Amino acid sequence: MARKDRKQLFHLQNRSLVAMTTPKSPIAEQYRTVRTNIQFSTVDDEISSMIVTSAGPGEGKSTTAANVAVVFAQQGKKVLLIDGDLRKPTAHYTFKVDNHAGLTNVLTRQSTLSQAAKHTDQENLYLLTSGPIPPNPSELLASKGMKQMIEDAKREYDLVIFDTPPVLVVTDAQILSNAVDGVVLVVSSGKTELEGAKKAKDALLQSQAKILGTVLNNKKQQDGQYYYYATK
Repeated sequence: MARKDRKQLFHLQNRSLVAMTTPKSPIAEQYRTVRTNIQFSTVDDEISSMIVTSAGPGEGKSTTAANVAVVFAQQGKKVLLIDGDLRKPTAHYTFKVDNHAGLTNVLTRQSTLSQAAKHTDQENLYLLTSGPIPPNPSELLASKGMKQMIEDAKREYDLVIFDTPPVLVVTDAQILSNAVDGVVLVVSSGKTELEGAKKAKDALLQSQAKILGTVLNNKKQQDGQYYYYATK
């Protein structure tokens, strides 16, 4: 990788983890608002697992998943962030860790969850990267091994967060949506079309997913860029 490309990637990583690098910033505060609304989205049941997805690519779902994981960890919860995008994984870049072993290794029983999960620079936050990209992502995510791994993770961690591929691109998010307690759908201001957002919501509901709410990001305001949370 060229020096210029490495420098751009470094700045992108730091900007992506704004809740960790600049916790007093307005954007970090908005992520804490998202955290609060997720906690109050269900009255009777505590959320212990969820997925973060979007309608299409490039709408900020990976950034949102990472920062929401950070703010929950900052609250004192033991959090596991799982890169469930087995097609275009990015979490290992965001957290600057290797991706030699991860989710695919656990699902194929080449590794245990405790062996594959990595510490991050954020206290209480652990990361399970995607691992090697498999030829059959959807089959792995729908396997009995995945259901067992989720149960194992929920016993070990207070909160399990999956970053999954966009709903309208592949079926992966739908597959995982009814195996967790809830779904957060990310939409991008000026990019996500209304019809696309509706189709993504309908697809998730058809999979019997529980939609916790929607995060609207990249909404330009006079004072900068903010993230908002809206209930379904």
